[in-house]
Amino acid sequence: MVTPDLIVPGGLVVFRGIAARFRDEGTSAWIQLLRVQGVLEASAAQTETLLNELFGCPAPLGIDFSPEIGLEQTQVVPIMVASFHTPRHGADGFRVEVAADYDGTHVALDTAGNAAVDAQRRRLILRDAAAEASARALLSEVGARPVTSWRAISAQPEHHVAAGRFPAAVRTLVARGWRVTADGKAQRTGTDLQIDVTSGIDWFDVSLRADFGEASVSMAELLAALRQRRTTVTLGDGSVGMIPEEWLERWGFVVSAGMVIQDRLRFRRGQAAMLDVLLAERSEVHCDEAFSALRREISSFKTIEADEVPRGFVGTLRSYQLDGLAWTRFLRRLGFGGCLADDMGLGKTVQVLAMLLARKAEQKNRGPSLVVVPRSLMFNWREEAQRFAPSLTVLEHDGLYRDAPGEHFDSYDLVLATYGTLRRDAAELARIEFDYVILDEATAIKNAGSVAAKAARLLTSRHKLALTGTPIENHLGELWSLFEFLNPGMLGTASVFKKLARSRLELDEPTRALLVRALRPFILRRTKGQVAKELPARVEQTVVCNLEPKERVFYDELRAHVRDSLKKRVARDGIARSTVHILEGLLRLRQAACHPGLVDKVRDHESSTKLDVLFERLDQVRDDGHKAIVFSQFTSLLAHVRRRLDAESVSYEYLDGSTRDRKGAVLRFQTDPRCSVFLVSLKAGGVGLNLTAAQYVFLLDPWWNPAAEAQAIDRAHRIGQTETVFAYRLIARDTVEEKVAELQQRKRALADALLSESSGGLRGLTRGDLEVLLS
Repeated sequence: MVTPDLIVPGGLVVFRGIAARFRDEGTSAWIQLLRVQGVLEASAAQTETLLNELFGCPAPLGIDFSPEIGLEQTQVVPIMVASFHTPRHGADGFRVEVAADYDGTHVALDTAGNAAVDAQRRRLILRDAAAEASARALLSEVGARPVTSWRAISAQPEHHVAAGRFPAAVRTLVARGWRVTADGKAQRTGTDLQIDVTSGIDWFDVSLRADFGEASVSMAELLAALRQRRTTVTLGDGSVGMIPEEWLERWGFVVSAGMVIQDRLRFRRGQAAMLDVLLAERSEVHCDEAFSALRREISSFKTIEADEVPRGFVGTLRSYQLDGLAWTRFLRRLGFGGCLADDMGLGKTVQVLAMLLARKAEQKNRGPSLVVVPRSLMFNWREEAQRFAPSLTVLEHDGLYRDAPGEHFDSYDLVLATYGTLRRDAAELARIEFDYVILDEATAIKNAGSVAAKAARLLTSRHKLALTGTPIENHLGELWSLFEFLNPGMLGTASVFKKLARSRLELDEPTRALLVRALRPFILRRTKGQVAKELPARVEQTVVCNLEPKERVFYDELRAHVRDSLKKRVARDGIARSTVHILEGLLRLRQAACHPGLVDKVRDHESSTKLDVLFERLDQVRDDGHKAIVFSQFTSLLAHVRRRLDAESVSYEYLDGSTRDRKGAVLRFQTDPRCSVFLVSLKAGGVGLNLTAAQYVFLLDPWWNPAAEAQAIDRAHRIGQTETVFAYRLIARDTVEEKVAELQQRKRALADALLSESSGGLRGLTRGDLEVLLS
């Protein structure tokens, strides 16, 4: 060992003529004192202070002590201690004192030294450097930062935690075994939650018992904290209980959805699915047999066997549609309503008609079913019913001269009503018990405060269904409105749900996952991709549109004028010499069936039923991430479509006879995912285009020439197309469009001539045919 020649206070040492610095920290003063004194003596009263000073130095434990001191060297597993203090006035966080408790001997965590003295028990406690390092790392992890102001030089080193991080910091420290206080009150964390579920007549009661160590908590206090999503509760001994994050995540939403009855939660029977998801795989849950049986029933939807085609159904039901029938049977058995949310074009209407046929065969004197539809789909439902389920008796409850809702409904299997009629007849309809109430295009009730939504919730029925390809268009409040109609109370109160769904589609992930799992049995959605193997390569459908009252008046007046004018001319000149006038009159009627502005520019600003129906479907197509082609022979009609697309900021392409860069328009539609619509005039784009990016084709005005329509649809349905193509023909009810369709069945050549405007083809036209066209 080399003995230094000179040690200078301040950290300078000289040995063998070489000067060097060392970390002093007061060591030089001790060295000089011991070199002079040789032996350091202290009174009994000063011994503890001296020992603490010695072992507070970073020097190794190499000091010889007098036997009278009698220190026993030992090791103890420390418990970390954190004392939080409420922010001072104007401060933005908590002051935290941290220490390691070595079996009653507290050592500030940031002080130097490698041992602590317990003079009272004559022990020299070796500090656990690894444990203290882990503690410091955990403090940093929870956001506790060492104070760098004047407090840093005080006897008790401090940390600072921002106010917003306080709850999470305390929960984490307590969970890691720390002893934590806040303003002198012990902070405890919940370690166990026991749940008991008991059944009533049509409800379930949930009781909770929580363990916070040695302290207890009243259930009323715990339920209130969970409902308000508080992070703490006051325990029976005055200490503070920290609610585990997992409890808040798993129970916050559900507690908000239940009704607090004294010291328990009460849920309606319709909320059983949510409870089932919440309680799944929880060993601490105890359920009575009634609730357990219902849970087993709910889980059985995964293994539902497909139904058979009901007697009286005309046509073919694909396997996924038969699965849909089985799903409605499953819902009936459990007494729940559901949302059929299949992609557009997969036959939601057909599945419902088949279900009503099966229902008719199952049960007598069950009463009628009510289907509420947008006005534009009223006639479509009647046509589909006549085509696929002709044995169903159907009543259209609509129009100014409809009878008031009453006993005559019992003579029908199916009552069709518009949402407008539902709003006007809400009180009378609410007094009738229907077998089924079915809402088509159920987004009509997405606003829970709307008159339509309130009227729908008043309806009484044994069973309920909602049909929509988009259960959520904008925000989760729409989902609440839909399920409040289907299964009242399933998602709790509107105010609670809106609070949880604070912004558009924003829920914390655990709550979102809970909702998805809880609602899965009650929302049946199949996409075209999922059932593609069952679909033919091309699906074609005629959509019949009912003109709105103003359009109807305009069309009927025009039809009367054209009929009178042509009758006089044909009577005077004969059909052969009146060909040009006949074609012109029919053209005007065809245009009026599409939009009154095509005939009278003064009416250019008015709405059009056809365009409303088109945009309802285009919205669904775009929401599902698909593309569509819209064909029309009238560029003036396409101009109306363009204006609406521009107003809604929809990206599209356009092609007519004046388009020069056809290749550029096609390329953008084919490759740009933002470009979702292609407007094409018949003459310019009926042939020669490859538009396989589109899966939907809309024929906005009929041509009645099968070859011409097929050529248009083939723009999308051709080599390179990997998806099923859905083509829709839009026809205005009780107009020349419908009459030509009837005539086409009898006189194909004549119908083709009428719409190709070939005067030579009109030779077969009789006065009787003309009467049919103008009737």
